[in-house]
Amino acid sequence: MVTDKKSQLPSAAEALPGRAEKMPVPARHFVNGAALEGPFAEPLQQIVLGLGCFWGAERVFWQADGVYTTAVGYAGGATPNPTYQEVCSGMTGHAEVVLVVFDPAVISLDAVLRIFWESHDPTQGMRQGNDRGTQYRSAIYTFNAQQQLAAEQSRAAYAQELADAGYGAVTTEVAPLDTFYYAEEYHQQYLAKNPDGYCGIKGTGVSCPIGPG
Repeated sequence: MVTDKKSQLPSAAEALPGRAEKMPVPARHFVNGAALEGPFAEPLQQIVLGLGCFWGAERVFWQADGVYTTAVGYAGGATPNPTYQEVCSGMTGHAEVVLVVFDPAVISLDAVLRIFWESHDPTQGMRQGNDRGTQYRSAIYTFNAQQQLAAEQSRAAYAQELADAGYGAVTTEVAPLDTFYYAEEYHQQYLAKNPDGYCGIKGTGVSCPIGPG
C-alpha cells in the first residue's frame, strides 16, 4: 500500500537535506563503452526521461540506433545528490530517470519521444504497474525551449490517442531540467550486468503518432 509520504511530492522544506558530494560516475558505459558524463560533442543532444523503474527504461534506450550513451539517475526533486534509498523514501521529490544522449542525424527527438511514450503507461500518476511511489512517475525534463515545445506537443498528441483507446488523462510532467544527479554505479546499465534482473517496463500497446514507425 502506498503511504501518503510516498504518493505525494514533498515540499522543498520537507525534502531531505542531501549532501554536497557528488556520486562517483563510471568513466564508460558498460555496454557500448561511451562516456557517461559530458561535455558531449556536437551534434549530440541530451534529454532526461522518467518512465518507471530506471533499470528497464535505460535498456530500452541504449538499444536504440542513434543513442550515443545512457545513464540512470534522479531528477525533478529538491534533495541535492540523493542516494537510492533516499529517493525510495519519497522524501526527495526525485523521479528515477534516464539521461539519453543521442545523435539527431540518426534518431530524431520525435523518435526518442516516441520510444518514451510507447514504453510505459503515462496515465498512472505516481506509479508504473506494481511499482508505486513518486519516484516512478512519468516525466520529461528538457534542455531547451525547442525540446520543451516538442515534448508538450508529443504529450498532447499521445494523450488524444490514449483517450481514443479508453485510457485516462496523461499525468506526465514536462519541465525544463534543473539538475540530473547520477545514480550509484551498480544501477548504471543494471540489466546488462544482471540479465535476469527486474524489468517493469510495459507499454500500453497504443502507437504514438510522432516520429518514424
